Amino acid sequence: MTRPADNGSTPTGRPRVGRAHEPWATAITHVEPNRILVRGYPVDEMMGRLSFAETIYLLLVGELPSPAIGRLMEALLVSSVDHGTTPPSTLATRHVASTGGSMRSCVAAGILAFGPYHGGDIESCMCFLDASLTLVRSGASYDDAAARMVGEYRQRHEPIPGFGHRVHTHDPRSARLFQMALELELDGEYMQMMRAVERVLNAHRDPRIPINVDGAIAAVCSDIGLDRSVGNAMFIISRVPGLVAQAHEEQQRERRMRQIDATGARYDGPPERRLPERRADRQL
Repeated sequence: MTRPADNGSTPTGRPRVGRAHEPWATAITHVEPNRILVRGYPVDEMMGRLSFAETIYLLLVGELPSPAIGRLMEALLVSSVDHGTTPPSTLATRHVASTGGSMRSCVAAGILAFGPYHGGDIESCMCFLDASLTLVRSGASYDDAAARMVGEYRQRHEPIPGFGHRVHTHDPRSARLFQMALELELDGEYMQMMRAVERVLNAHRDPRIPINVDGAIAAVCSDIGLDRSVGNAMFIISRVPGLVAQAHEEQQRERRMRQIDATGARYDGPPERRLPERRADRQL
């Protein structure tokens, strides 16, 4: 008698409950005494040879990035490292810090404050770009596809993901990411689509609606092969160091349990200064 194929369900249709010692597979990390392999590479060999951004790419994609992709990944992660005192994630972090909470609790509060309107637009923008490029692959020009997508969103009274900012009329982070992608020859179809949407969206507008950093990250992630399901995670990874710094400063400089007015912050750090030139800068 032939046994029916195991589809993961019991005869009643209910999902099987995994047994405690049932074997399963992972392709990410292998650990055994005195050896740790991340995607097959010994972690001790990676240390000092791979950047943190390159390692993240390796973890998410499964293969090492090219030097150009590694540089763009570095820029992407720096782009959203912090944005002052007003973001909801920063306020959540500082409020928990003011209670004397642990660093773990402060950062967790900040991460939980991310949502569709703060740090959550990258994945939706990647979906928007995918839909737009489907039209291009069916024969539409970039501008025609952009016009159709913008029209559909306007008809539904939905904002175009990846555009507009409450502070910036020209987001310097987006401009830099697009500039680096062009110089590194990583300016692919997603970034071209983003520019087409920008042209259509601003054809008869003054002031213009800028591509924000979420939109730039969405286009960059798509062009370098990252899956859209990890798009928002890139913002979280980028912002965690900023949340740590905000929590640390709150507990070092401010009184406990204060009422925090985000708009009342006065910057007293170093004035604007230039980074020292490095060999990699000259090669770009």
